[in-house]
Amino acid sequence: MTERVSKRVLRVRAEDGQQTTAVTIEEAFQSGGQDGVLGLALHPDLLQGKGRDYVYVSFTYDVDPGTAVDRRAKIRRYTYDPGTGTLGRPVDVITGLPGSDDHNSARLLFGPDRKLYYTVGDQGNNQFGRKCLPIRAQALPTAADVAAQDWSKYTGKVLRLNLDGSIPHDNPRIDGTRSHVYSYGHRNPQGLAFGRGGKLYANEHGPKSEDELNLILPGKNYGWPHVAGYQDDQAYTYDNWSASSPTPCEALEWNDFEKPPSVPQQEESAWSHPDFREPLLTFYTVEDGHDFRNSVCGDDFFWICWPTIAPSSLHYYPAGRGVPGWGNSLLITSLKGGAVFRVKLSGNGKSVVGEPVRELATSNRYRDLAIGPDRRTLYVITDPSGGTGGPTGLGTTVLDNPGAILEFKYTGSH
Repeated sequence: MTERVSKRVLRVRAEDGQQTTAVTIEEAFQSGGQDGVLGLALHPDLLQGKGRDYVYVSFTYDVDPGTAVDRRAKIRRYTYDPGTGTLGRPVDVITGLPGSDDHNSARLLFGPDRKLYYTVGDQGNNQFGRKCLPIRAQALPTAADVAAQDWSKYTGKVLRLNLDGSIPHDNPRIDGTRSHVYSYGHRNPQGLAFGRGGKLYANEHGPKSEDELNLILPGKNYGWPHVAGYQDDQAYTYDNWSASSPTPCEALEWNDFEKPPSVPQQEESAWSHPDFREPLLTFYTVEDGHDFRNSVCGDDFFWICWPTIAPSSLHYYPAGRGVPGWGNSLLITSLKGGAVFRVKLSGNGKSVVGEPVRELATSNRYRDLAIGPDRRTLYVITDPSGGTGGPTGLGTTVLDNPGAILEFKYTGSH
């Protein structure tokens, strides 16, 4: 597992929780935002005696030689030494990827095709302190960009890479150019999982509503920032602060609820694209006019009352042995909900069946999980701090198990 702030990769023994540091990545840059040591993926041949004991890690770093900060992200390959339990012999796979203090996403996953899949968020642009920076989730790299290894347009994308960082020959050609881009139009996709038949799923954070669960197809456009969730003109417009005129964006004060008249606003239905794909499911769609300033949660936790769950990871639970009724489902950890949401898939994996089921709820922020080899045990990683809905759903920073790995075991019969 990675620790974003301490810049470490840890090994934790499931039997007794014993921790050992596999590597500390000193060059990683961490500012107190969402940067630091991020994604991790294990090579399928790890510890198989094939000479490929590789672990891949992504992290942000600073390319500015002075006091200013200019973040980028990279993916690095390490070799695991079973004798010492450490990671060494670092090799950079790809460098110069977009990096930020917000919405890095950075989910790293091996596919059944032995390619690396990596999510890059929209960098948190067009909001808060980055309100004057445009969202580039719709921007696509040109052939000249690829030739120059300029990856700046990779924000808001799912990438697909060869293990040496090169571009797979069968990646989709989008707008005439083949690059690492596999899909685009994403906001903050923190979860990736492969299901039955090699289908790729992703989840991502919505703005104030409509967190998404998507079936990812090569070359498809998932709409952000023009569309959040379904293209239904409900409770979302694209308010482009970076294009404010005649009042420049820099002269404006950010407001999550009231947009100055100089900020262009666009209804979802005003945009169209032939490759647009709607999500399989949202958490949650609400009607236009929904009150996002819900006072029930109070001034400190108003965002807890927003109709979202803050999905932080995604895992496929296969059919067969394990917990009854869970087969062929997707498991989604929730930061706000302090729970695992279980989503049943249809037989062909192209749709969902029924409503999501909230499982294993506590007053914590669930960051990620691992399914045990017996499929009856789940290990859930929690954040060390932050706000969550808690048992009441009204917001708290008092966490039951901050910075922990929780074991949940199914003890019933098959």
